[in-house]
Amino acid sequence: MAELHRGSRAATSERVTLTGADDTLIEAIHAHPTEGVADAGIVLHPDIMGVRPLFDDLCERLATHSFAVCAPEPFARAPEDVRTADDPMVRMGHMPELDDDLQLDDLTRAGDYLEDRDGVFDVFVLGFCMGGMQTLKAAATGEFERAVAFYGMVRVPQEWRGTRLREPLATAKDVCRTLAFFGEADPWTPETDIDALRRAWGSRPDCEIVVYPDADHGFVHAPERPAHRPDDAADAWARTLAFLSELTA
Repeated sequence: MAELHRGSRAATSERVTLTGADDTLIEAIHAHPTEGVADAGIVLHPDIMGVRPLFDDLCERLATHSFAVCAPEPFARAPEDVRTADDPMVRMGHMPELDDDLQLDDLTRAGDYLEDRDGVFDVFVLGFCMGGMQTLKAAATGEFERAVAFYGMVRVPQEWRGTRLREPLATAKDVCRTLAFFGEADPWTPETDIDALRRAWGSRPDCEIVVYPDADHGFVHAPERPAHRPDDAADAWARTLAFLSELTA
């Protein structure tokens, strides 16, 4: 499914349950190499539709590249009709109810799970779409060594804004080393927002922005989407693996 080539190691994935700071039970995907130890951990934030077979496959593929991976469901606290909806507009309508203190803590706990379960020392954070937006914020928590954000919103969309959902730009200067991918034709990340992130990272040569000409939203991680661009996706994945492997080489 996910357009990431498989690495050299055999890997497996499973569903596990994490416990949030408020005792919410959070379904998550856990993937790891089947033999030996992982080189590092990746906490993966899914897109707005959350944990599903697309991400079971993607987590396992990442594990074949020597990573242990944990992807928690971002809408674990939402009402059942929101969690089970097939229409992304239903989840979008619930965005103002999310609480970043809990959402970002869930990512930290996923990293703790990988440290305990898989014995990794370095943990990265990576996310797509809404998950890319949250990755930009998680990168500033001090909990992760590196971050990769795929077409994450630089500013919270107006219709998503709530009192407990913070702006990525507010902490952009404080991120760990971060790689951010955007599509030039993505209405969720207009050029003005990408330029604002560039300015925030003006004194951060360790952070990089890559913009793909003519690419729309979601062009990397879901090959079934009309927006998918195989060549750009392959390039983004190659850059991601090289970026994350620098610390483990």
